[in-house]
Amino acid sequence: MKDQINQALSDLVGYDWQVTQGTVVPKTENIVLKNGARELDAVYLYADMMGSTKLVTEFPPGTAAKVMRAFLATACRIIRSHDGHIRSFDGDRVMGIFVGENKNSRAVQAAMEIKYATDNFVRPALERKLPSLVTKGFALSHVCGVASGKVFIARAGIRNHNDLISVGQAANIAAKLSDIRETPQKRTYITKAVFDTMADNRKVSSDGRPMWEESVQTVNGTRATVYRSGWGWVIS
Repeated sequence: MKDQINQALSDLVGYDWQVTQGTVVPKTENIVLKNGARELDAVYLYADMMGSTKLVTEFPPGTAAKVMRAFLATACRIIRSHDGHIRSFDGDRVMGIFVGENKNSRAVQAAMEIKYATDNFVRPALERKLPSLVTKGFALSHVCGVASGKVFIARAGIRNHNDLISVGQAANIAAKLSDIRETPQKRTYITKAVFDTMADNRKVSSDGRPMWEESVQTVNGTRATVYRSGWGWVIS
């Protein structure tokens, strides 16, 4: 094992990356495991379910799994409907990547639709089927974080046991924004860069009311201007 680890480390750090510029989100098999990488200009969306600790400590595993599965399936379906690409799950959190035209607007609308669907479809359905959620005071909620920028995508792991990793500010900041917890809790947090470049109809409602408010949050130890919203986008 010692020899295997040392040889692998020598291989992993002893070569030059073969980087290609991309306009399409790669699948795992599209990237060479040893030294392949892809650079993208992308928007990352993280949808993170809240209250997992209460869920897994106060409810049977089967109940907790149904709640997580219902939330994640709904978020994934919405992300895909806006041409987002699902590339990672982490417990009760899913990551979507958006590239191409109107990527900022598509990602933000997806986040707002996740808010609407969670409140109007997922939570009511769960509470009808799983009344113990209401009895014990668990109300499904979540936070979405959205950020944009250049990312470096590579494969990590070993043969037959590997997946893509995203390295860059966009992925990291989107994840940090989805971790924000405040009272009252807003449901969607986006960077100023995303706000500035998304379509106007994602900024104001159909009757002209602003759907976002400027906020200063600590992200990666730095105070940064972000925009937050409690609005949902109606799904018909």
